[in-house]
Amino acid sequence: MQQRTTGADTDIGDYLKVAACTAVMLQSVLGRAMAAQPTVTQQWLFGGADVLVKFTAPAFIFGILYTTARLHASHPSRMRQYWRQQWSALGVPTVWWTLIYLGVIPQVQQHGTFQTLRGACWQAVSGNAAPHLWYNTMMLQFIVGMPLFWGWSRWVGVDGRRARFSLGMTMFAYVGWLAWFPHAPTYLVDRLALSFLPYAVAGVLWWQFKHGAKWLRRHWRWLMVIWVAAYGWLSGQLIGRGTPVRLATISYYQPAGTLYAFAVIGLVSCLATTHIERRSRWLGPVHWLATYAYRAYLSHVFWLFWLWPLTGGLSLGWRVVVSYPLTWGLAFATTYGLHWCWQRLKWQGH
Repeated sequence: MQQRTTGADTDIGDYLKVAACTAVMLQSVLGRAMAAQPTVTQQWLFGGADVLVKFTAPAFIFGILYTTARLHASHPSRMRQYWRQQWSALGVPTVWWTLIYLGVIPQVQQHGTFQTLRGACWQAVSGNAAPHLWYNTMMLQFIVGMPLFWGWSRWVGVDGRRARFSLGMTMFAYVGWLAWFPHAPTYLVDRLALSFLPYAVAGVLWWQFKHGAKWLRRHWRWLMVIWVAAYGWLSGQLIGRGTPVRLATISYYQPAGTLYAFAVIGLVSCLATTHIERRSRWLGPVHWLATYAYRAYLSHVFWLFWLWPLTGGLSLGWRVVVSYPLTWGLAFATTYGLHWCWQRLKWQGH
């Protein structure tokens, strides 16, 4: 059974996964708030908060690739072992939570609702079973393609020229992708792993060239300036579109969004590096939370669906303040509770 750790295995990826999971839950709460007829002032406040956490998917990708690359480098996985681990950690929770969203609260479906078994399968595969599952569809592509990243990382090794070549080609291709994205013929394009490829490539390289994190930490003040500038850039776009404020207009797939995401990733990396070197007491809790972050992410919309109406007697601002921590707590508690029960059942079975 999973126990709290002393933090010896905690890495930068753990910090990023916890930060991304915590922030994405706020995005879901803000989405509910924006659908509850907020005042103009509230729209701007919620919009500014949403821009603040507009780094979640990139940070999750970066963190997962970082940790997976580190673990594979230390203990190379056989393919059968890898697939078994991923099916247990991600596949099974994905299947169960998708079925729960489709069967228990079908109201949360996106882009229509299913009427047939074929339609239900499409909603599940496309990530339309719930507002946040589009990301799950995209993330699973990275999990499937992880052996390709392992092969590429072995080719790069610690060769700086190969790393710069890989990063340069990735960014060159991504610039073209960003230019084409606004003209994409379907919303399904954001389900493609290519939309977040730079964060995966950078996550692997950040592990292989570990001295980069220490160098970045020495220049964290400049990184903070970049973060503020990028936040201002994204906020300016939101303000420029006027009212009603629409959160969906602030996209990951643009230069401002990319710069902001990398700035946040860099700042979290600096914090993690400092804690690791100082053997902070936060290492253990962060590693524990990171272990369950993805599964908590899958479950959080379920709890928010039931919590939001219960706060209807409060003002809209207080509904956000109350719903957010409760959703976060229930998501992690449920995830750990299910894991604990499953481990007990397996232990009794033996």
